[in-house]
Amino acid sequence: MLRALLFDLDGTMTDSDPVHLAAFNAMLSIRGGSLSEADFRTKISGKSNDEIARALLPDADAAARRAFNDEKEAMFRRMASDLAETAGLTRLLDWAEARTLRLAIVSNAPADNVTHMTEALGIARRFELVIHGDAVKHPKPDPFPYLEALSRFGLTAAEAIAFEDSVPGIRAAAGAGLATVAIAGLGAIEPLKAAGATFAIRDFEDEALWAFLAERS
Repeated sequence: MLRALLFDLDGTMTDSDPVHLAAFNAMLSIRGGSLSEADFRTKISGKSNDEIARALLPDADAAARRAFNDEKEAMFRRMASDLAETAGLTRLLDWAEARTLRLAIVSNAPADNVTHMTEALGIARRFELVIHGDAVKHPKPDPFPYLEALSRFGLTAAEAIAFEDSVPGIRAAAGAGLATVAIAGLGAIEPLKAAGATFAIRDFEDEALWAFLAERS
């Protein structure tokens, strides 16, 4: 029986990727570099900040990578003042609350970003549990963040559904044994399915999602 919904944040509950891309490019332009949207989707989206900084600044030491990450995330929060929820999110959260399902955010994002985004979206109060990137030993694509959420809830993977938008996130959720719904938007579906997604939807209004929820409820 379904008892919990576990949500990624960036790109899943809100389309924050364009803001992240703009913040990365503002940082990289100082260094004479840039990042395309295609490279962002394939090489950056869903990965941990440490992994991203290693890829973007291969010659930098650990202190320089941390400084880059901190400055980039602060820039993201300044730029992300007007976030909109993915269509149907409120409907889904209301549906879950009416059935007393437990709700968690499971994100690689740092705690300050999670706080900023959930407050901007007006959804912070809805989530009983937040697993963020500052507090996990092994970030996505490792299944650890999702296994930690299940452990804290005292649930098995069969009792929860995960929502993800990136290949690393889907690998993490599927690796934890969770049925994983991929939020594809207008992007390519096949890489998400290949990563282990149960199925893919455009947004939370997709009727395929509601049929799946009806089967699991």
